[in-house]
Amino acid sequence: MNILIIGGGGVIGQKLAQSLAQTGTLRGQPITRVTLADINPPPSVEAGFPVDTVACDIADAASVNKVVTAETDVIYLLAAIVSAHAEEDFEAGMNINLFGTYNVLERCRALGTKPVVAFTSSIAIYGGDIPDPLGDLSYPNPQTSYGAQKAMGEIMINDYSRKGFVDGRAFRLPTVSVRPGKPNRAASSFMSSILREPLNGQEAVCPVDPDFLHYYISPRKCIENLVKGAELLADDLGMNRVMQMPGRTWSIAQLIEAMTNVAGDGPAKLIRWEAEPEIKRIVSGWRFDIHADRALSLGLSADASFEDNIRYYLEDDKPSA
Repeated sequence: MNILIIGGGGVIGQKLAQSLAQTGTLRGQPITRVTLADINPPPSVEAGFPVDTVACDIADAASVNKVVTAETDVIYLLAAIVSAHAEEDFEAGMNINLFGTYNVLERCRALGTKPVVAFTSSIAIYGGDIPDPLGDLSYPNPQTSYGAQKAMGEIMINDYSRKGFVDGRAFRLPTVSVRPGKPNRAASSFMSSILREPLNGQEAVCPVDPDFLHYYISPRKCIENLVKGAELLADDLGMNRVMQMPGRTWSIAQLIEAMTNVAGDGPAKLIRWEAEPEIKRIVSGWRFDIHADRALSLGLSADASFEDNIRYYLEDDKPSA
């Protein structure tokens, strides 16, 4: 089993590679090679099989053609320009999020090998004047360029799968929290930083009100679902290859309460509340009454509590003192 992770330098890409290295199998077969591709060669991981690290610009078809080969069995297409960045730089968002996806799918079509393609979409495809609850069959009505680009990627995954060019599946990811590392240009970045930084003894700024609701998943559960998602059979997916990945809805106040329950009163005291109108405008267009019935029926799952999200960060990602 030869696996390519495009976006292999990111948090999810690295954690996915580490998970695959630990299990050594995917889709019931031994993993023979993993290739981690990103705009710059990403860090490698230790594994019982070869792990290659390569540079790939998915906006450049020639670059894609070098990493997607006839030997590639499974492609995780994780690379993206994140939400606020895609809103600020429309051209970059289109080149990576839309045309980059197109380049990968076109390379698969040209090879004729029909690899499994697991595409990470987003709950940013929801929004606007559509009724709650939202789920797998809700009409995409994104209110950001990032959401629009992801929605177009979903349509391509469905059509390329219908034509037999790929065995695709697309997962609308909840916001992943608590993410390790540093803040990025995603509008949702504060949904990790208001927890991660205080847990590390640092101040953080929350730009929305405590009663702001959102839909979350932990990095650990997200990886578990991406592995299960790649292993789903085409017959079980049917004519719609797109589904909502399970998550749970909590308010900012509930996130902070969960952190306090696990780590004590200290971290919450490091949060400052300062409104940021542009961030609030973007995230207020996202929806939170989201249901993932199809994915749940296929064996994917959500975190049991946000206390678990906090514990997973402390166990997996908190830097050593």
